[in-house]
Amino acid sequence: MVQIFVRDNNVDQALKALKKKMQREGSFREMKRHVHYEKPSEKRARQKAEAVRRARKLARKRAQREGLLPPPKPRVPGPGAGGPRS
Repeated sequence: MVQIFVRDNNVDQALKALKKKMQREGSFREMKRHVHYEKPSEKRARQKAEAVRRARKLARKRAQREGLLPPPKPRVPGPGAGGPRS
């Protein structure tokens, strides 16, 4: 259960935190999937694609740990991605 507290009547900040938590949990993706009926064949294809994606990600991380691939580049936040306010 997602729970967000509104501090100092700042609803905008609470809404932003709620959206971030829901995005991290995959709630938005789940809601989009339930908008229309998904045929069993489409469901199998989607699940297989997700499994392949997970397996590739796991293999990539394993290769990086073993030194076969270079480590990922550090993310540089773009404009408007947090930081000091002006």
